[in-house]
Amino acid sequence: MTATDTRPAERTRASWLREHSELGVCVLLLALGVLVLTDALTMDVDISQRGPVGPKTVPIVVGIGLLLVAVLLAVDVLRGGRGEAEAGEDIDLSEPADWRTVLLLAGVFLATAVLIEPLGFPVAGALLFWGAAYALGSRNLTRDPLIAAGLALLTFIVFNNLLGVPLPGGPLMGVL
Repeated sequence: MTATDTRPAERTRASWLREHSELGVCVLLLALGVLVLTDALTMDVDISQRGPVGPKTVPIVVGIGLLLVAVLLAVDVLRGGRGEAEAGEDIDLSEPADWRTVLLLAGVFLATAVLIEPLGFPVAGALLFWGAAYALGSRNLTRDPLIAAGLALLTFIVFNNLLGVPLPGGPLMGVL
């Protein structure tokens, strides 16, 4: 066998991999699904205190979903399915990035991370939701804080009281 005999096989393998490059996404989704499921199933939770829906439920559903999407995408790719190139979005690539918005959002996330322990989730979450809305362009100073407070309070009640996932209540712990 000469070097020229192996080149067509190498070209064929390389072209097959190039034509099925979406399989890389399948492998990534599969690995991520296994990681999420492994983490969820090894989570130390006393189920007698949690009820039927506890902190393991959502990660298990997400992990199974990732595995299912990985398998379905792999089947589609192997059957000849190809991802379509983006037809275009309503953006102008010649314009520079909006760094002000990016920095405002980063600041809001960092502030939430710092304030969640001393102020509790309801207050820090309200600041997060309102700050994100402001950073993304909403300027209604009466409606936005009220919606943010409602979302933060609803999120706190769902996680803390219904799902049994304890969130810091802060100064409002006695009230909520």
